[in-house]
Amino acid sequence: MVRLAPIAAGLPATVPFVGPETLERQAGRPFAARLGANENGFGPSPRAVAAMQAAAGEVWKYGDPASHDLTQALAAHHGVRADNIIVGEGIDGLLGLLVRLTVAPGDVVVTSDGAYPTFNFHVTGFGGSLDKVPYRHDAEDPQALLDRARQTGAGLVYLANPDNPMGSWHDGAVIEAMLDQLPEGTLLVLDEAYAEFASASAIPAIAADDPRVIRMRTFSKAYGMAGARVGYAIGHPDLIAAFDRVRNHFGMNRISQIGALAALQDQDWLAQVVARVDGARQRIAAIGAENQLTALPSATNFVALDTHRDGAFARRLVDALASEGVFIRMPGAAPLNRCIRISCAPDPELDILAEALPRALSTLQGFFFT
Repeated sequence: MVRLAPIAAGLPATVPFVGPETLERQAGRPFAARLGANENGFGPSPRAVAAMQAAAGEVWKYGDPASHDLTQALAAHHGVRADNIIVGEGIDGLLGLLVRLTVAPGDVVVTSDGAYPTFNFHVTGFGGSLDKVPYRHDAEDPQALLDRARQTGAGLVYLANPDNPMGSWHDGAVIEAMLDQLPEGTLLVLDEAYAEFASASAIPAIAADDPRVIRMRTFSKAYGMAGARVGYAIGHPDLIAAFDRVRNHFGMNRISQIGALAALQDQDWLAQVVARVDGARQRIAAIGAENQLTALPSATNFVALDTHRDGAFARRLVDALASEGVFIRMPGAAPLNRCIRISCAPDPELDILAEALPRALSTLQGFFFT
């Protein structure tokens, strides 16, 4: 028998998300519309694609373990120093490293019930104890997070702004005020994966050297490079330097590093994508309204549609759409799970959604609250 370490042996053999490829294999056919993983179907900058194609012939080389060129470019882009930046294998990889650095077995970590589950996966994987507060008005509740951090002595507090899975957001001033109330010794983990889609007012004015917070950003969403696995964190130099103690120093793909640098340098393409995502949000809201589903306000590249029923109904609707060849997801915790979540995509995929949604709903006629 394989002998697992005690923490791992006590965990369930589950993953935060089941990938669409797994669902396609189970169904024996591909999805006609891939609208569930918050990927950017509008794609990366053509300049990024060309740069990665040109780099493919040198894939025999390891990536630069310091991600020097990308780090320098990110520092210039954000107006910070290079020692405020750490590049890693997506926000997911960086969250895992951060938890490994800061959470000892039994340490309390505060988050929201229904918030991004991969963070929870890392906390439990390193033996931390999760303490969750409910959402308030379909948004994470900064005051409740602060109150629970004080009550529990939490070392980390996780908040996404804008939020996944609801698409909600707080004004940057709310986050700034939250920092001023943060208990001494508590670090705010501010997940800004969707920041490029939000208005400028949603982005807090926080000094990169502020030791109370670490900010997570990604090339997976607005830059359209989810498969490249490139993320970065902005934080105090002492915390950023600590990542070298635990990170996989050759974990960054060379082609991904080069592609991310080219994507960052093409801000015109980014602006075009943000505009197209805004149009897709409006289209998804209209499709929902045609089917008596209400779109919640979103500052992300997805829209949560309120079914006005419960989680059991929403789950059946997700499954019914899968049977129609449409991959979507839904929040995992009540009362958020009354909604379904649909990623923005080009019109051909939304055309498929528009045709499939009324058919899927018709199969659920007579199914109400359970």
